[in-house]
Amino acid sequence: MTGQALSLAISPQPEPPRRPILPQFPHHPNPAATSSVTASDGPCVCCGQERGWVYTGPVYAADAPDAGICSYCTAFGTAAERYDACFADTVEGDVSRDVVTEILERTPGFTAGQSPHRLTRCGYGATFLGPAGARELKAHPDAVDHLRRQCAAWTWPPDQVEDSLGSLDKDGGPIAYLFRCRVCETHLAYADFT
Repeated sequence: MTGQALSLAISPQPEPPRRPILPQFPHHPNPAATSSVTASDGPCVCCGQERGWVYTGPVYAADAPDAGICSYCTAFGTAAERYDACFADTVEGDVSRDVVTEILERTPGFTAGQSPHRLTRCGYGATFLGPAGARELKAHPDAVDHLRRQCAAWTWPPDQVEDSLGSLDKDGGPIAYLFRCRVCETHLAYADFT
């Protein structure tokens, strides 16, 4: 045994505390990877409990705190009810009121250059995968086609559309926001072209 191994055998070091598992968010499955939640040892401003994670995305409410809501108060709708808050600005598409409520009041939002909104398809809210640039969108031609259709609806000339799509950069903007349909698994996106 080496000196360090011998030392650990004689006086073992305590294991670092494990962070609690995040609740499941079907419309935003990995909010820690998208920086919508972050590790925290502080108490939640809504329930007062230390849950290991706090929400860091936007909160739309007159009297809601700017930070410190735990991910469980988000998931269970406690924060939305207590503060009359929602975590996304709008839901685009024709979906049931239950789906709108789940997305707006029980799903972590995300920060965007303009007012963030959630996409839908097949009667359900799409899953938010994260910010994307032209490089990331190459793997998702269906999302690029979705963006092209949006630009065409704005009557942009084709060369401007292609230039804009090529300029997307998840780290420096303009940024696209990538989603996947929960039913047919088609990828969708919208972009902040400002």
